[in-house]
Amino acid sequence: MDFKYGLNDRPKIVPLIMYGLQWLLIAIPVVLTSTFVAPEGQTIMFTQKLFGVMGLCMVMQALVGHRLPLVPGPAAALLMGILAASVQGYGQTEIYTSVFVGGILIAIIAASGLMAKIQPLFTPRIVVVILMLISFTIAKPILGLIFSDPEHHALEFWFSVVCVLLMVIANDKLRGIWKSTVVMWALVLGSVAYYALTGFPEAIASDTVETTFFIFPLKFDTGVIISFVFCYIALLINEVGSVQSLGDMVGADNMASRNRRGMGVTGAMNVVAGCMGVIGPVDYSLSPGVVASTSCASRYTVIPAGVAMIAIAFFPSIVGVLMSIPPTVMGAILFFLMGIQLAAGFEMATNTRSITSFRHGMILGVPLMFDVILTFAPAEAINCIPEIIRPVIGNGFVMGVIIVLLLEHVFLRDSRK
Repeated sequence: MDFKYGLNDRPKIVPLIMYGLQWLLIAIPVVLTSTFVAPEGQTIMFTQKLFGVMGLCMVMQALVGHRLPLVPGPAAALLMGILAASVQGYGQTEIYTSVFVGGILIAIIAASGLMAKIQPLFTPRIVVVILMLISFTIAKPILGLIFSDPEHHALEFWFSVVCVLLMVIANDKLRGIWKSTVVMWALVLGSVAYYALTGFPEAIASDTVETTFFIFPLKFDTGVIISFVFCYIALLINEVGSVQSLGDMVGADNMASRNRRGMGVTGAMNVVAGCMGVIGPVDYSLSPGVVASTSCASRYTVIPAGVAMIAIAFFPSIVGVLMSIPPTVMGAILFFLMGIQLAAGFEMATNTRSITSFRHGMILGVPLMFDVILTFAPAEAINCIPEIIRPVIGNGFVMGVIIVLLLEHVFLRDSRK
């Protein structure tokens, strides 16, 4: 594929800023759709820190990491651990200490070359299941976002249905930058439409609880840390897949080294995120479509977007405006994004011929059912699990990963292997 700007080309200042603005418009919704896990009354500061971490990660990856034009965002895999631990009553300190430990683990794997040894464990079938587990696990918080106002449940339902269908149609019909910014337009137009129906807010969002910039002292809980290890397995798969797919597309050289450096930066930034009490970053897989549509593969074009995100982190008023998006709109967008995630899983299953027998179907279906049952189980049932193993056994996503690994490599192992 021919590009107007190659991977290491430096566009002049005007096109550099324009391309950077494009990446910024894509990165902002990526951050905003993960802020529903912010502690109550601390959403603005949480979002400020999130913008800062993601912006710094974007700049670091472009300069010293994998050196590819990729957009990092809050890792959906870590949302699984955060949601499960929060429901089970664990505090922010235990949760984000586990993110801190996970970041160190990723950095060690990157530095030691362990990834090459453990990668064979993750067959295409297991990767398909992990992609789907993320979508199923986020279904519960999506419901909470969509039906956030008891006075408008009927409106919220029909508004979400229309919003999701319009995004699906737009994603299918649009091309180029328009397709890449579907989520951004959904945020803007969806918010205007929703407030036109229910009334506009009188003031922008603001925090009601004081918070600290860093999470100290750290608090280590063995059960929570173990549950996050499985979340970081999914993060690793996501990171390697995103880097590899874009690297192959733009013809990048020395991909093994790029993967290692990218993983190292991702690990370091997860350590920073854990200390600051926010979700750790991972590279998103949406970049190849953007690069293809603009014919610009220059890694330098993401740097202005990263710098702008860092700047936004210092202005709570700007974040307050961005956070005035109605929960129903946010829920509909997450619904759409998780639908895309499921579609990616089905596509991968088809392309890799991962499901060619009933046994393969069981390896796919049983972990997903474990996830659904545990995700929607009453809190009273989860609390009956002994506390020391509750963060693992009571986490639908983690149990799904454990079950698929056992089925694939032990109980339903293919006899031809």
